[in-house]
Amino acid sequence: MSMTEPSLGDWQPSELEENGRELLSRIREHQETIRDLPVTSRRSAADLQGLFAGPVPEQPTHFKELLDETFETVVPNLTQWHHPSFHAYFSNSSSGPAILAETLTAALNVNAMLWKTAPAAAAVEKTVLDWMAEMVGYPRDADGVLVNGASLATLYGLAAARDALTDLDVRERGLAGRDVPQLRLYTSDQTHSSVEKAAITLGIGTDNVVRLAADDEGRLPPEALALAIRRDLEHGRRPFAVVATVGTTSTGAIDPLPALSEICREHGIWLHVDAAYGGLWRLADAVRPYLGDLELADSLVINPHKVLFCPMEATALYCRRTGALPNAFRLVPEYLRVEPEDAAVDYMNYSLQLGRQFRALKIWWIIRSFGRQGLADRLGHAVELSQWLRDRAAAHPQWTVPADSVLPLVCLRFEPEEVPKHLCATERREWLDALNERICSAVGETGKAYLSHTVTAAGYVLRVSIGNIQTRREDVEGLWELLTATAAEAHHHMLSPTAC
Repeated sequence: MSMTEPSLGDWQPSELEENGRELLSRIREHQETIRDLPVTSRRSAADLQGLFAGPVPEQPTHFKELLDETFETVVPNLTQWHHPSFHAYFSNSSSGPAILAETLTAALNVNAMLWKTAPAAAAVEKTVLDWMAEMVGYPRDADGVLVNGASLATLYGLAAARDALTDLDVRERGLAGRDVPQLRLYTSDQTHSSVEKAAITLGIGTDNVVRLAADDEGRLPPEALALAIRRDLEHGRRPFAVVATVGTTSTGAIDPLPALSEICREHGIWLHVDAAYGGLWRLADAVRPYLGDLELADSLVINPHKVLFCPMEATALYCRRTGALPNAFRLVPEYLRVEPEDAAVDYMNYSLQLGRQFRALKIWWIIRSFGRQGLADRLGHAVELSQWLRDRAAAHPQWTVPADSVLPLVCLRFEPEEVPKHLCATERREWLDALNERICSAVGETGKAYLSHTVTAAGYVLRVSIGNIQTRREDVEGLWELLTATAAEAHHHMLSPTAC
């Protein structure tokens, strides 16, 4: 190659190191100043699209320029999920070990589909699956696999449940064009929408998802489940799975697993437990006694990227029915056939994915870097912060805690005594709903914190999820001050004669 011929290869390793140092420096600055940034972007979608729209670049951009542009246009216009005052949905965060592990994973770029395509990756995956199973009280010898999210993990678990109906031979013959019983799937009305999406995908249909009304604590009532199953059996329908939840999305409720498991065993029904949020909180001493026995689940979902300071995407799916997952998904074309080897696991056989990232490395680094006790201490700290906030609201004459939980998900509702006098009971509730909705929106508009909401029997409720590894006591104290001040201002505005 002549001295003037341009390089057609990658960056030189020295260039990669230099640019990597620059990126890590910018990440450090970003983390050091994160509390000075708005939690959410206020720019319109059209305005934001205009920042990036344009023709395909014809010429290369220097990395320093690209990095500057990224931190000027991309980063400030994100919702900062790793912000210590991000409390919406399920608050999560990345951590130092995981950030660096993701970098190494990208550099290695292995495909962890077969043991032989990435032997150490498969071995690390088996190890972290064993470790996390022990952390949540599930059998270490259960089949397990890392997938990219809880929604797909639930789909895979329910696919195994459907295919375990060996008399129907769904894997070979399908469900269409033949006489098969109407398959029924049971859950509560608080269960995640991924259950219905799974029913759509599996050909069960949403009409066959029996959503039972939750009890006053947001849990699936065993009596209602038993009655629904009996009625379906009387009408010739085929119950095949129940989905229980440990940590519901709205309020953090925990379904009564022992009673539900007994009903499932009585009728030979698969019990799938969605512990995506709640499962790993078992590490916290204050939470562990309330989570129930996860070992009762035929299939189980837990989510390191919700709880374990792990970046998206990493979810663990377990199944104690040995062979059920590979029986549902194993399909090996000739070019992927390998000689079997003792202790080797081919993870492509445990889900729909063939191309699989080395997800296990970041989990391995997190557990090794912090240790089980370090993780337990950090999760316990989040539980303490949430209890502090819950106690403040419960003691305040104008705030209520309409749904309690042992998990660090705090549901709050502002209910001042002073409301317009002419309102009837229904109108009063609607007025308070509008007030709380205004508070939630106004908190987000300040850029100082970000919340989400749900609707319970009490009405419109603010959800405060605490779980970021960066969140400190002063952050939660600041949130409480912001909530009380915002509520007072919103209340005053709503009472104003000029308010709509």
